[in-house]
Amino acid sequence: MKITSTKLIAATVLAMFFVNNSAKAQSLPESKLKFGIGLDGILPVGNLTNTANFGLGLTPRLQYGVSENVAVTFTTGIYHFFTKEIRIPSGLPGQYNTMENKLDLIPVKAGVKSFVSSNVYFSGEIGVALQVDNGGGGSQFIASPGVGYAGDKWDLGVRYENLSKTGSNSAGFIGLRLAYGFGL
Repeated sequence: MKITSTKLIAATVLAMFFVNNSAKAQSLPESKLKFGIGLDGILPVGNLTNTANFGLGLTPRLQYGVSENVAVTFTTGIYHFFTKEIRIPSGLPGQYNTMENKLDLIPVKAGVKSFVSSNVYFSGEIGVALQVDNGGGGSQFIASPGVGYAGDKWDLGVRYENLSKTGSNSAGFIGLRLAYGFGL
């Protein structure tokens, strides 16, 4: 069964609004700011597996509590992918030239965290990924549903991040983010 990213994002948004509206307090009080630095493990899926094995990310996030169980987020940072070597036919029978493919992206995302209990949340983010390697200049749309557990200082979340570009196939990855945060 193939689930499109649009359906996955829609299901996450619905879950954020309809699951457990009676959530108690969260790790970020209403009208308060929190800043966190995250380390991301990245596992490519779909078309991204053709060029990358895995990746690491460093993602600062600013979070603002808008109600008792909802926070808005702004996330940026860098994703570095450890890419596969690409073999290109040289024109001679049985001989190839190799090329190292580089892929580094800067995500710029805004999102929402909806707490369904005091520490468990659903999240959704959208934004853009700016390509900074190979001369840069490229950008891709990001849509990212996720779930996680946030305590007073630590936040552990998992998400699917869909990367799509006009006129090309979309790619994506599963990200695991461990972050340390503090109030501002």
